[in-house]
Amino acid sequence: MLKLSRFLPSRNEQARNFLLRKATKIKDTFWLSAFSSQHGISTSGPDLVANAGNFSGRRFAQYTIFKGKAALSVSPKLPSFCIMDSGSSRVDRKGGVMLTFWPAVGQRKYDWQKKQVFALSPTEVGSLISLGPDESCEFLHDPSMKSSLEGQVKKSLSVTPLGNSSGYFLNLNVVNTVQKTNERFSLPVTKAEFAVMRTALSYVLPHIMGWDQVIGPRLPNIPQNTPRQRREVLPDPDFEWGR
Repeated sequence: MLKLSRFLPSRNEQARNFLLRKATKIKDTFWLSAFSSQHGISTSGPDLVANAGNFSGRRFAQYTIFKGKAALSVSPKLPSFCIMDSGSSRVDRKGGVMLTFWPAVGQRKYDWQKKQVFALSPTEVGSLISLGPDESCEFLHDPSMKSSLEGQVKKSLSVTPLGNSSGYFLNLNVVNTVQKTNERFSLPVTKAEFAVMRTALSYVLPHIMGWDQVIGPRLPNIPQNTPRQRREVLPDPDFEWGR
């Protein structure tokens, strides 16, 4: 009996450590919850729950699509506010939706250094939301418009139907007359993937306009005088291709 009592705590400790390792994987969340409830094992360790509530840093969330020739990431960019003399705040810099493209350099491999970003305005977001199954749209951008560098870089994004209402084809063309480069990114977006984009864009639209701050006042997002170094979070294609 003494040997058994010494053996059981060791087994329970091993089970707890095993569950904590499993909890770090998002796809095992539901398995962990069911197993813990069934066996009465607590997983609310300090690394899993306590620190989550105290986390106050910036949060990054994106929807990424990996295809054979390119990868596409969709993420919102909230507007920034400034304080007026009256004490009220107003939008200082408008928000948008960032479309980031990366070229493929091999099977399931992408060049994360050669990215191109296309920022959608609220009106352009509305164009994608209202796009019909057989409709197409095109957006033209000049990042240096109304400056001395106008015309040096031109970006064009076209969205065309694939046919049979099966999705859309996204094409990004970036022409740099100074560097004499012409970059092209093309990838198909299935009907299901575009449905996710449409739903996410519909949800985020009032947020990138700053209307959520007007309806439900919160602390304004005021740019700090001492910007912190931002660490870029890259998407992981292994999870998508491994399904």
